[in-house]
Amino acid sequence: MGEIFIVGGGVVGLCAGVRLAEAGASVTLVDKAPDAPSGSAPCTFGTPQAPSWGNAGHIAVEQTAPLASGAMIRSAPKRLFSLGGALGLPLNAISAWAPFAARLVRAATPARFATGHNALKGLLADALPAWKDMATTIEAPNLVRDEGHIVVWESPESAARGYAAWMGEDIGTATLDHLDAKSLMDAQALVRGGVTLADGIRFSHTGQITDLARLQASLRAHFERLGGTIITGTATLARNDNRAQVRLDSGETLKPETILVTAGVGAGRIMEALGHRVPIIAERGYHIRASAEDWPADMPPLVFEDRSMIVTRYTDCVQAASFVEFGRPDTPADPTKWERLERHIAALGLPFGKRLQRWIGARPTLPDYLPAIGRSSLADNLVYAFGHQHLGLTLAPVTAGLVTDIISGASPRLDLAPLAVERFGFRKETA
Repeated sequence: MGEIFIVGGGVVGLCAGVRLAEAGASVTLVDKAPDAPSGSAPCTFGTPQAPSWGNAGHIAVEQTAPLASGAMIRSAPKRLFSLGGALGLPLNAISAWAPFAARLVRAATPARFATGHNALKGLLADALPAWKDMATTIEAPNLVRDEGHIVVWESPESAARGYAAWMGEDIGTATLDHLDAKSLMDAQALVRGGVTLADGIRFSHTGQITDLARLQASLRAHFERLGGTIITGTATLARNDNRAQVRLDSGETLKPETILVTAGVGAGRIMEALGHRVPIIAERGYHIRASAEDWPADMPPLVFEDRSMIVTRYTDCVQAASFVEFGRPDTPADPTKWERLERHIAALGLPFGKRLQRWIGARPTLPDYLPAIGRSSLADNLVYAFGHQHLGLTLAPVTAGLVTDIISGASPRLDLAPLAVERFGFRKETA
C-alpha cells in the first residue's frame, strides 16, 4: 500500500494506523501534543477537548437510529437546557448551530432517515467483535468489557414511557430485558440521596472500554511497534490537480502516496481547503470525574435516563457525562452545565467524593448523524473517515477496517455510498 500519512491521532486515526501498518504500509501519523496529566486530578482524561479520550466509554451498538429524525425534532423543544433538558443551543454560537439545524431538518425526512438507519446499523453490527479483536491485537484484551449496560428510571411513569420507547427501537445486535431485582438493588445502593429507582432495563451485547488513557497509550505503543511513526503537530492539505499534499506546521511539504483524514471536528477545515463542503459542528459534551473507591468495579455503565446522564466506572475513576451543546470547539465552556451535572450527582447521592475534575469535549457531528467514510472525488490519493458523532469510540475499529479496504483496493463489506462526503456537495469555487 505504500506510504500513508494520517492526519488526526484520535481513536479512529490510531485504529486505522494499526490496521494499515499490519497490512504492510509505511504509516506516519500527525497528532497534536497531549497535555501532561494533572497531578491534582483523581484520574486523567487524556488529551483535553479530544472526545476519543474523554468519552463515556460505551460501545453503543444499540444506537442504530440516526438522531436526525422526525422524533428527535419533535422532542427538541422540551429537551432544551433552559427547560431542564440536556440540549444546549447557546446564543453566542447561533451562527454555527442555526445553519446546522436547518440541514438536520432536511436530513430527517423519512427516506433519508431510512437510508441512514440502514447504513448505521450495518456499521454497528460488528462493532463489539471488532473491538475485541483490536484489544487482542494491541495486547490489552482486558480493555474491553462485554457486560452490557443498565438504564434506570426514577418514577413508574417515566419507567413505563422509557421501556415502551426502547421496546419500539431497533437496537441492532443488542438485546434488552427488565432489570432483575438484585441488579436494581445494586444500582439503588449507589443512590444515597433519598431518590428511589422505580425500574430499569439491562442491555446485553453492548460493551465498555475500561480505561481510556490506557487505550490511547496501548494503541500508540502497538502502532509504533509495527513501525508506525507519530509526529507532533498539525497539518493542512492542498490540492495540486487531482492529488493532495500535506503541509506541516513546521513548513515541510509532503507528497505521500495516500493521505487519510481522521481529524474529528477539525476535518471540516481540512477537507474544505480541497473543495469539499463539510457542514460539521462541534457537539460538545460535559463530563465530571472523581476517584472511584466507593463505586463497584463490576458495575456496568449506568444511565439515569430521566437526567440524560450516564455514569461509567473506569479502572481508577468514575465519570458522569451529559449534555449536547452545539457550537464551535473553541467557544469557552458554560460552567452552568457542569454545575447542573454536579447537582444531579448530589441529588442522587452518588459516591463521587469531593475532588471533582471537569472536562469538555467536542464530538464531530454532521447534519444527518452519519460519518463520512470514503475516497475523495477531488483528490485521487485522499481517503477520509470522520464525523462519527456519539459513535467515534464505538465505530473506530470498524472504520479502521473499512479504510484499510479502501486504500488496499479491496471491496469494503458495506456499501459506503451513503457515507460519501460528496453528499453535502462542493464549495462554489470547486463545483
